[in-house]
Amino acid sequence: MADNKNLYYICGLLACGIALGAFAGMSGKSSAPSAPAAAETPAAESGQTPEAAPAETDTGITVAKVAESGTGITVTKADDWSAQFPNQYETYMMNNDNSEVVEYTEEHPYIQRLYAGYGFAKSYGSARGHTYVITDLTSTGRPHKLANCFTCKTSDFTAKALNDGDAAYAMAFEDFENQITDPFGCFHCHSNEPGTMYVTHTYLANALGSDLNKVDAATLSCGQCHSEYYFDPATKATSFGYTSMAGMNPDDILAYENAIVDGEGNMFADWVDEENGIRKLKVQHPEFETFLGEGSPHGSSTSMLQLTCADCHMGTATAEDGTKFTNHNWTSPLDNQALLDSNCSQCHKDLKADVEKIQAEYWTRVDADAEQLKSLNDKLTEAINAGTIADDKLEDCRMALRSAQWYWDFVFVENSNGVHNKKLTAHCLDQAETFMEQASGLMQ
Repeated sequence: MADNKNLYYICGLLACGIALGAFAGMSGKSSAPSAPAAAETPAAESGQTPEAAPAETDTGITVAKVAESGTGITVTKADDWSAQFPNQYETYMMNNDNSEVVEYTEEHPYIQRLYAGYGFAKSYGSARGHTYVITDLTSTGRPHKLANCFTCKTSDFTAKALNDGDAAYAMAFEDFENQITDPFGCFHCHSNEPGTMYVTHTYLANALGSDLNKVDAATLSCGQCHSEYYFDPATKATSFGYTSMAGMNPDDILAYENAIVDGEGNMFADWVDEENGIRKLKVQHPEFETFLGEGSPHGSSTSMLQLTCADCHMGTATAEDGTKFTNHNWTSPLDNQALLDSNCSQCHKDLKADVEKIQAEYWTRVDADAEQLKSLNDKLTEAINAGTIADDKLEDCRMALRSAQWYWDFVFVENSNGVHNKKLTAHCLDQAETFMEQASGLMQ
């Protein structure tokens, strides 16, 4: 995974390029030059329709519009915008060039044990271009029961959820599959209004509440999908484990999900490890929470140079006719030499070297913690089978390992491999190690 989630998957091929992290010195909410174009600026002779300019607050934050529910909206497909916005469409289709898939269960065998009993132990492929999302979803080795798996994978399901509410998430996977006409397209970020940034996934607006307008639209649009979520046990709806930005951190999200209890008193879990009874949680690509978290060099509210996801992952491009437009080929800034030369180099002497150093340290620690966590899972199984762990310690041990895996997974599945927020990454691994030490002590 280190070869695929580092220099090329750093913040990896993220929808609207979520989360920047350590890529300092790039354009954003400061005086740094060359911010990405919010609108296409055609040359006089091009005759191309310009994008609408998004609204801004007096703080310089671009405000996203929130899509209305229950309007019967239909999707204008990406293909239908190609004639009006050829440059954006051409770069969007360049996502097809990112086609490599690495099977993580083979590259990191320890996840076969850590995720045992859950779909990711059977198949866990690396991220690739967003134009492949439907192909990847329907061909994966993981089984799908409900349509909630289509969240963020197709514009059609986004519209379905807006129109039908929670009922859409509870549909059978097969019942929705034949309704797909548009994969990950323009609708997710723009609804049907080119140049206007939209929050089309209401669960994000619900989670942030009055804090929604504290986050720039160019980050919100990506955070709709590059975020930690769970499926509500009752409605099966995609949901976030926080109700404000203050709770948008791994400690509080864990506490939030721990507080979800069913009618029989069981704590919420994505699955139960059949070998040792641990009620486990599966973290999902929390780039949004990591990038905006405390310690982030460019996403935190205390950052000296605040940037958006698009600043690093959707740089400004210039067409042959002189038209400047926002590049819709979502990729790592390390693959954009012009961006590195014009922006990043103002603060980073060698950004690629900086990233390599951070990620090398990350993998050393992540791999070591994973092996220890795997060993402790096996040790608990052995203790249960041998009857050598007292009942009064068993549940405490299970809880400690549940927590340890949560914190480890929070950084393992975050696509920047530590770069977006070194401080938060270190905190999570510190917590994982603390809980593993507790579990080990309980099994002595």
